[in-house]
Amino acid sequence: MCGIYGMVSYKFSPEEIHHRLEIMGKMQRHRGPDDQKEVLYPIPCGTVGLGLVRLAILDLETGMQPIHCGSDNTAIVCNGQIYNYIELREKLNPEVFYTRGDIEVALHLYRSKGLDFLNDLNGMYAGAILDPVRSQLILFRDRFGIKPLYYTNHEGDFVFSSEIKPLIVGSAVKKEINQPRLATYFTYRYIPGGETLFKNIRKVPPGSYLIFDLIRREHRICRYWEYRLDSINHHITLDEAAERFHHLFRDAVKLRLRSDVEVGSLISGGIDSSAVSVQAAEFQPSMRLFSIGFEEAKYNEIDHVKTFIKNKKNTFSLSKLYTKNCCKEELARLPDIVRSLEEPISLGTLLPTDMVCEMAGRQLKVVLTGEGADEIFGGYRKFMIESAASCFPDLSENMKKKILDAYPELKLYLANRSHDPAKRYIQNEALFAEDEISRMIGAEIGDNLFPKDAYPFLTGKEDPLNAAIGFESRFRLADYVILRLDRLSMRHSLEARTPFLDYRLAEFAASLPVRFKVNLELDREKFICSYAYKKYGMLDDATARRKKQPFTIPLADWLSYPETLPEILQEILLGDMIRQQGIIDPDVAKKLVYEVSAYGVGPETLVSKADQVFSLIIFSLWYQVFFCEPLVSV
Repeated sequence: MCGIYGMVSYKFSPEEIHHRLEIMGKMQRHRGPDDQKEVLYPIPCGTVGLGLVRLAILDLETGMQPIHCGSDNTAIVCNGQIYNYIELREKLNPEVFYTRGDIEVALHLYRSKGLDFLNDLNGMYAGAILDPVRSQLILFRDRFGIKPLYYTNHEGDFVFSSEIKPLIVGSAVKKEINQPRLATYFTYRYIPGGETLFKNIRKVPPGSYLIFDLIRREHRICRYWEYRLDSINHHITLDEAAERFHHLFRDAVKLRLRSDVEVGSLISGGIDSSAVSVQAAEFQPSMRLFSIGFEEAKYNEIDHVKTFIKNKKNTFSLSKLYTKNCCKEELARLPDIVRSLEEPISLGTLLPTDMVCEMAGRQLKVVLTGEGADEIFGGYRKFMIESAASCFPDLSENMKKKILDAYPELKLYLANRSHDPAKRYIQNEALFAEDEISRMIGAEIGDNLFPKDAYPFLTGKEDPLNAAIGFESRFRLADYVILRLDRLSMRHSLEARTPFLDYRLAEFAASLPVRFKVNLELDREKFICSYAYKKYGMLDDATARRKKQPFTIPLADWLSYPETLPEILQEILLGDMIRQQGIIDPDVAKKLVYEVSAYGVGPETLVSKADQVFSLIIFSLWYQVFFCEPLVSV
C-alpha cells in the first residue's frame, strides 16, 4: 500500500519538477510512512516525473518504486496489491526480475501483453506506466476502483496523484467548487462518477485506463472491464452455487493473506465480516480482531461479536479481540476526517470506520474487511424493496400483506416508482428533494443531477434487482464505500483488503439467479451468502440468520441537542460559519437544525432530518478545510 504521484511537464525545469513531486509525496506520507522516492525521465520537449511513498508490506527489502526496465525504459509506480503476482510471475519466466514483489510483475506483463495485462490482474491497484517507445503515459485503476487515482490537465501539464491535496499543490490548479455537482452531493451524500466537487480535478474511473499522449499532449479514457449483470445461469442449483461460492470466497481470503507482515481483521456483528474473520483465522490462527461499539444499545453489536467469537472458540483460540466505544464526543474528530476524505461524504459510518482503523493501525499494517458483499450480493433493505416491487403484481394476497408489513415504505415506493432505473435507484434514499436543494443553494438544479459517466453497463435485459445492483456497484460502492475505506484506513497508515471484491467472486455473483441473492419468501438478503456460511460451517445458524444492521451512528440522538456538541459543530449549527461561507442559505440550515428529532429514528432509517443536518456539517467542514485554511498533510 502506497501513495503515488507524477507529472508530465513541458515548461518546468527538472529541478522544479522534482521539488513539486517531493512536496506531493510529503503531503501523503500517511499513505507510505516507510519510504519516499521520486525519479525523473526525459521525453521530447519535456520531463516525466514519477514518485511513491511506501507502506512496506510485501517484498520489504527490494520492493521500492518507481521500477524501471532498462531494455525499453518503461517504468511503473503502483499503489495497492496484485494478489496473484506469484502465479503471474511463473508465466513470465524468461524475464529477469530484480524484486520479489508484485509490481515488477505487472510491468513485465504490460511489456508482454500491452494493455491486455489488466485483464490478468487480481487485486486492488491504481498505477502509472511510462512507455517512451509508444510515447505515452498510462494511468490504470482496478475493476471496482478500490484504490484512488486523481488527475488534472492544468496549463499544459498533466499531473496525477492518489490524493487531491498533493494534486492541487503540485499542479497549482486554482481551487474552485464544481458548482453543478453541489446538488449531486446533497442528493446522494457523495459525488458519483468521474468528477469531484473540485472544479478541474477528476478521477480515473474504476475498471478503466487513461492514455496520455506525450507528443500530442492529449488524453483519452477507455474501460477494460464492465460489471455485466445480464447473463444469468438459470440451471445452477442452490447447493452448486453454495459450493462455488465457498471455493471462490475461501481462495479470495487466502490470496489476501499474502503479506510479509501480520494481517488482522475488522469484525462487526454482521455475517460478512464474521465469515471473513473465520476463514482468515483458519489460515492464520493468531488473528487480531478489531470492532467498534456504541453506548446506545440499538446501535451496539459488540455483544454479538463476543458471543460469536465464544461460540467459535476452536477457530479463534489464538485470536484476540480489541474493542472501543464510539460516543458523541468523537464527533470532534470530524474536521480531520473530512481533511483526509478530501471529497465530502455525509454518512454516519465515517466515525466508527475511522476509529476502528485507528485502533488497528496502532498495532499492524494490514486488515481484512467485509466491504463489498452487500453491494454485489444484494444485502441492503433497498434491494428487498426493489425485488418486491418488480414482482408485486404477481404475488399472492398473503405474500403481499406479509411484505407490506415487513416493508411499510414499499407502498409509497410502488405508487411513485420511476421507469428510469437511475432515478429509481435513488428514489427512496435521496437526501433532499430537488426543490429543497434549490432553496438551500440558491440555484436551479438542471438536468445533470445523475452523472452519465457513472452509469453502469446495462443492456435493458437485466432483472430490476440486478439493475439496482449495477448502479450500486458503479455509484455507491466506488465513490462512497471504497473511498471511505481507503481514506480512513490510509489516514492511519493501514491497508484494508476486501475479499468480496475479488472480481471472480463478483462475476460469479452477477451470474446467479436473483432469488439466490434476495429471497422474498424467506425474507432474506444475501441468501446465497448466509446459506453457504452455514452449510460449510463458517457461521452458526443464529449468526447466519441475523438480519443486517446498518453500520452507522446515532445521529438523531446526538444532533437533537446541538448545544452539547463539540465546539466546531456548534459553530456550524448555532453560530455564523454557514453564513460567512456564503454557499448554503443560513436560514434554511437553521430551520433544519431545530427540526431534528430522535423519535422513530433507528439504524434502519434511510433519511432523517439528522442525516440532512449531517450533510450540512460535512459540507461546511469541507469548505472550511479546503477553501478557508492552508492545505496541510494529515
